[in-house]
Amino acid sequence: MINAVGREIPDAVLAETGKTVFLGSRHFDGYSYEKTAVKARARIGGEGSKLESNLQEVLRKCNAHDGMTISFHHHFREGDLVAMQVMQAIHDMGFKNITICASSLSKAQDALVPMLEDGTVTHIESSGVRGKIGEAISEGKLQGIAILRSHGGRVRAIETGETKIDIAFIGAPSCDEYGNCRAVGGNSNCGVLSYSAIDAEYAEYVVVLTDCLVPFPNFPADISMTDVDYVLKVDAIGDPEKIATGAARPVTDRRKLMMAESCAKFIAATPYFKEGFTFQTGIGGAASATALCLSEKMREKNIHMGFGAGGMSKPMCDLLDEGLVSCLLDTQDFDLPSIENLISHPKHFSISTKEYADPFCKGAVVNKLDFVILGTLEADVHFHCNVVMSSEGELMGAQGGHPDTAAGAKCTIVITPLVQGRIPTIRNDVTTVTTPGETVDVIVTDYGIAINPRRPELLEAAKAAKLPIKSIEELRDIAYKICGEPAKLEFEDKVVAIIEARDGSIMDVVRKRKDKNLIALSTK
Repeated sequence: MINAVGREIPDAVLAETGKTVFLGSRHFDGYSYEKTAVKARARIGGEGSKLESNLQEVLRKCNAHDGMTISFHHHFREGDLVAMQVMQAIHDMGFKNITICASSLSKAQDALVPMLEDGTVTHIESSGVRGKIGEAISEGKLQGIAILRSHGGRVRAIETGETKIDIAFIGAPSCDEYGNCRAVGGNSNCGVLSYSAIDAEYAEYVVVLTDCLVPFPNFPADISMTDVDYVLKVDAIGDPEKIATGAARPVTDRRKLMMAESCAKFIAATPYFKEGFTFQTGIGGAASATALCLSEKMREKNIHMGFGAGGMSKPMCDLLDEGLVSCLLDTQDFDLPSIENLISHPKHFSISTKEYADPFCKGAVVNKLDFVILGTLEADVHFHCNVVMSSEGELMGAQGGHPDTAAGAKCTIVITPLVQGRIPTIRNDVTTVTTPGETVDVIVTDYGIAINPRRPELLEAAKAAKLPIKSIEELRDIAYKICGEPAKLEFEDKVVAIIEARDGSIMDVVRKRKDKNLIALSTK
């Protein structure tokens, strides 16, 4: 069946998953649904501690079993140590057919691959899969079909009961013996625990692992004792120094800085750039550098930002310290300065992922955004974006809040170099659609700016500012002239993953690749 972005979704996949094809980003507006029932266990008097001595005993008390679904958060990014401690215990106890429902998976969980191969883990639900896990799924080593969701889509799946978590494991930088945990106040601060809030509310059992046990009460708690079943003291839960890795590293590349400046000029030319405008920037280098360039425009015109949202890094915190932004609404911290700013600044607030991006609620922060600045691996002439799969056909990224913010913001801007590693970024069709073009308004490259024909008023504003405007087709042609037209990748029939739209429908499917060393270039 062909969906709204022109992708064919196999009937067998629809039957196996019980899902429908994507019918448009606004298809479920006004949809009413019942939240899944939340189970609770009474704890009446007498017992003032939830401390346990080891993971094996915790797993037994949580009724661990074959076929269970467990969850993790990724606030420590590549420094996470919780997931593999838990999975090693599960593996040692011989449990099989496990579903991992993680907010994201990265190189920190590379050691999961043998557990995919021996049947310990057979299903993965995540925002993204990087490193050896992404490679293994691309090669068909996961028995089940992986489900890749946006952050808001993950909340929706848990709330509606589509995903039922048996045991949620939360790595908390500080926790008391009764389960009040915080993302700060310990040896391994990660800033916020936003991704875990929905897990703590809906999971059958909630287990907190901490390397810093503090006296009761550990207030104000990010996750309350009212949702926690057991607390386990471990040697280490994560390495904060590895939070700022990969795409989260500061930008020094001159080309990316040039694109950031071009993006800031475009923003300043639009009617939305006025006192109290709202803003989010993504994790990518040029996207995050835009905040620095935009601050110059704000000073020039004496304009202040109403709020900044999403994942936080030092540039956004600097704007808060300077008084150029009224407050920050934080769902994840990408570097140590942003964690320190969250601790020290009274207008730097932590919000849950539900508050941030849940599409099935009465209002989320993403719907209040004027601008969002995002990166991408590929974009095509339909303005569709791909943020999860390399041009060689390997899963290597995450949806994160990309589709959520694109759907919610008044002006969605994607920044990308026209060519990356001798491979065209702008092309006829993306390898995989993760964010539909109907929600993408502008694409900024180092060779010019393309504006979606759906937004003629933005085109007029850019022309009035004498910005370097090109059609998306012109950008594609320049890229092809530089590199040649990419060869069409070859895949087997087997579907290894689905790209889920934030409403739960299927945006695209990922098939097992035929040749892991395929290079996506022709000599045309």
